[in-house]
Amino acid sequence: METNENLVEVLNDLVRINNDRIDGYEKAIKETEDIDVDLKGIFQKMANESRENVTELSAEIASLGGEVATGTTNSGKIYRVWMDIKATFTGHDRASVLESCEYGEDAAQEAYDDALATDTDLPVNIRQIITDQKAELLESHNLIKKYRDLHQAVN
Repeated sequence: METNENLVEVLNDLVRINNDRIDGYEKAIKETEDIDVDLKGIFQKMANESRENVTELSAEIASLGGEVATGTTNSGKIYRVWMDIKATFTGHDRASVLESCEYGEDAAQEAYDDALATDTDLPVNIRQIITDQKAELLESHNLIKKYRDLHQAVN
């Protein structure tokens, strides 16, 4: 039973980082200027991506007999990153918002790396889910980085 508890905790850590990511991008959508319609669409896509991740992770947690984490958390280095990002959106320019988002995406990658490196035995199907979600989040990270680099090149 301890293995299931440990596995549930690993998956709940990923639920939390995705919840933090959703909150961060929803805040970004609200704070982004009307002229940044392109960013609003990207931020909405990324929030939805994390919603899908949470749904998939929640199903695995339930199948293990665990309770799904709700909300976000202020504890732990990874989660604080998104909390800090949410606080930086107000009054910042496009470049700052993109840099903050990239930093948050780095934190999400770190959370997934930690999950894959855990001492807890990860069944093949769960390892595949984590790997697939990490790859999808890496694409989002690279898109944010591309927008940041393009913005820096133009200015």
